[in-house]
Amino acid sequence: MTMRIQKLMTRHPALAPLQADIEQAFTMLRDCYRTGGKLLLAGNGGSAADADHWTGELLKGFASKRPLSAAEREGLPADMADKLQGSLPAIPLTVFPALTTAFNNDVDPELTYAQLVWGLGKPGDVFIGLSTSGNARNVCAAAEVARARGLSCLALTGAGGGRLAGLVDLCLRAPATETYQVQEYHLPIYHTLCLMLEDEFFA
Repeated sequence: MTMRIQKLMTRHPALAPLQADIEQAFTMLRDCYRTGGKLLLAGNGGSAADADHWTGELLKGFASKRPLSAAEREGLPADMADKLQGSLPAIPLTVFPALTTAFNNDVDPELTYAQLVWGLGKPGDVFIGLSTSGNARNVCAAAEVARARGLSCLALTGAGGGRLAGLVDLCLRAPATETYQVQEYHLPIYHTLCLMLEDEFFA
């Protein structure tokens, strides 16, 4: 068990049954980044905010500053290179208002995330669906498209897992059923995954 997961279990003992799954989720994300992939994240309501939050911890420094290497600094003004930070590519599918409103209006709002996965996803990427019930229809549809496109799929849900659990390679089921309680567990889980990734790529 890594130090990061050990600290998570100390702070949130109820997550102890998820230890092996969190380690497996880290491996999935690590391997995605090692092979040049990216993450695509989707959710609704508070889970949409979590998708956006999660990407923010990956695209810039989280617990460390991630200074650019000498090779990365080449071609950049020194004062700019001093401020830029190492980044892990991740896209929240919640932030495409023109596409979203057009597709919602013209086609089918339940397939908007699916359309974005179709357009942005490629083999080697990872789709992450956040749904407290595991039954969000738009997130499930996106997972179906992700599988068809050859992406690996990870879900964060509540205890039941819902339909989404059967559509993904790995489902992290928070030990709660109330929406707000599930979300309270999701945050320390994805923060820990971000810390582990930062340790891996920016130690």
